[in-house]
Amino acid sequence: MAGVRRELDCRVLVVDDASTDGTGAAARAAGAAVLQLPVGLGAWGASQTGIRYALRNGFDAVVTLDADGQHLPESLPLLFRERDRHGANVVIGTCLERLSTPKKIAWRYLRLLTGLRLRDFTSGLRLYDAQAIRMLAAPEASLLDYQDVGVLMLLAKQGLRIVETPTPMNPREVGHSRVFASWAVVARYMFNTTILCISRLDRGHRGAAIGTGAARR
Repeated sequence: MAGVRRELDCRVLVVDDASTDGTGAAARAAGAAVLQLPVGLGAWGASQTGIRYALRNGFDAVVTLDADGQHLPESLPLLFRERDRHGANVVIGTCLERLSTPKKIAWRYLRLLTGLRLRDFTSGLRLYDAQAIRMLAAPEASLLDYQDVGVLMLLAKQGLRIVETPTPMNPREVGHSRVFASWAVVARYMFNTTILCISRLDRGHRGAAIGTGAARR
């Protein structure tokens, strides 16, 4: 948290998704604002809660980070530089070295299915601008089953520009992947995501607003 403030000089919000490990108290002690959810909403529900908080309080950008220690504060200014450089609405920090073979196979399938020219669909390190914030705070976004692909398809369909940029990441300090925890979880994720893609894709708009910042270097 101190590193985030050092790099961005911004307000820090922690959304405590009904945890029982003292997350909220620790975050308040460190000086963060805390939204304590009475029931667990899951990864996207908690993220959307924070995005709606940003909309109500007039913020013009939101940076999301996972709580597993992977993301480095020094990477955060890079997201803003890439936003300004490419005129992007969304910037995703990616680290391809952390992708396992199953993930690479899964992402190749999702690229073919969705038309989104992205290399990492599940990175939690993202910058959303004001336009993206408004769209993701809307009721339509509440219906997304999986934040990773569903969010990106929703934004791309509305014509927002999404870019990726390489960022260093630490190994995961706590927890495990919610998508690749087991082959059964992977199968369920891929099945549900396939149904989501088929139900939401407008093939006339697929990929029109997607770019990769690193490819232009």
